[in-house]
Parts: sequence; C-alpha cells; structure tokens
Amino acid sequence: MNRSDRLLVGQFIERKSILHRLDPRIKLISLLMLMVVIMMLDHRSGYVAATIAVVVILLVSRIPVLFYLRGLLPLLPVLLLTLLYHAMLGKGQTILASYGFLQVTVEGIEEGIRIVWRILLMILPASALTGTTRPLVLAQGLETLLKPLSKLRVPVEQFSLMVVIAIRFIPTILEEIHRIRLARRARGFEPSSRNPLSRLSEFIPILVPLLVSTARRADHLTLAIEARAYGDGRGRTVYRPLCLTKLDLAAGLLMLLSLSALLVLDDYLPHI
Repeated sequence: MNRSDRLLVGQFIERKSILHRLDPRIKLISLLMLMVVIMMLDHRSGYVAATIAVVVILLVSRIPVLFYLRGLLPLLPVLLLTLLYHAMLGKGQTILASYGFLQVTVEGIEEGIRIVWRILLMILPASALTGTTRPLVLAQGLETLLKPLSKLRVPVEQFSLMVVIAIRFIPTILEEIHRIRLARRARGFEPSSRNPLSRLSEFIPILVPLLVSTARRADHLTLAIEARAYGDGRGRTVYRPLCLTKLDLAAGLLMLLSLSALLVLDDYLPHI
C-alpha cells in the first residue's frame, strides 16, 4: 500500500480547512479536554456521541477519512492484543468459554471493546491535530502554553521541541521500517510462515538497522539544530507570532459546549 494514502500521528497534510487555520493553542487545549472527557465516559450513549464528535472533526479537517483509517493499520496488533487481554483475563460472570485459567466472558469482551473504542477516540483527534498543524507551529503553541512553567526553571522551549520532534519521528520510523523490510525482501528474506507469532519474530532482525538508522537521523538533527544556533531556545523570536482571532475563540467556545453536552448525554442517557 502506498505510504502517501494514509495519515499517521505526526504527519502534516496541507489543506484549506478551518482546522488548518485555527490557532495551535486552541487545538491543543481542545484535544486535552476531549481526552479528559473521553476518559470520564461510562455509558454507551456517551461513546456514541463522542464518536459522532470525532467524525465531525475528521470531516472538518478536509482530509479523507480513509487516510485516518489506514493510518490505524500499524496499531491494529496493539488493539487486537488489548481486546484479547480483556476478553480472556477480564472479570465477569457470564462465561462463554474457558481453558485453564483463561475465561472468555461477556463482560470481559465488553470491557475490551470499550477500551479499544476509547483508544481510537483519542488517537483519531490526535492525528487530526498533527495532520492540520505544522510541526514548528505546534511547537510554538505548546511552548506558549507552557510558558508559565519557565518561572519554575522548567526548560519549556527544549521540552516543547523535544515533544514535537518525538511526534514527528513516528511516521519517519514507520517509513524506515517499511524501507528495511523492502530491502530484506529484495535480498530473498521473505516471511516464511503466516503464523502471527512467527511473523512477529521476524521483526527482531529489523531492530538493529532500525536503531542504527534512527541514531544516525538523531545525530544529523542535532547537528542541524546546533548549526542554526538554537541553543536552549530562550529568547528566541518567531517570524509569525501567534494571535487569537474571533474564529479561534468561537471554535474554543463551540468545543467547550460540545464537551459539556457529551458529559450530559453520558449521565442522562446511559441506556441508549
């Protein structure tokens, strides 16, 4: 599958949408509040309402929803393991099957679905944030929000840059894994079994070249930062200072009202 037809966390895609025009501080605060609200949801009605809200966010970004869904493919094994863990080891009274200490219960399956659902509801908006915000602008917004911590001698500038670089490296590392796998296949190292455990063990030889390549990229990035005299980032000026507009305030107010509605729906319509 072409790597350009999916959206990964940390990857920016140029579009003309309202989300692209919003201030990064509004988007960061909204994402944080959304994640907190999602963690507070207890009932199915709240999850359904949150799903609708997330879908609206994805549509407003004007990035094809299929891009977001394809970007979840690397996380599919983690989501499946999470679902199986809760299904087999979760506590419950209605037992569907049992083998030794493993018991598949209805309650465990429901808990696993709820956890996976919650993870998806948090990953997709995060992908929308990085997909509609340039890395440097995102770092600038995060640095501005954390600015009060600088009075406590917290290296806000370095921390913001570190977080953004870490997020930006996610698609880079995945691209590197894909390149290494293609190189191995070109040399005749084809997957020998369709067994998931066997295929997982074949990722072990990829780790060494991946670590070497990642360390080399990090070294080049360090040299580039030093060559630009970044230093510790204190007192650094920006070409385009952030400024809140009426659109940003309206979007923040709309997000606040929507999250309040989510909590109300989760409390008063628990059985839907």
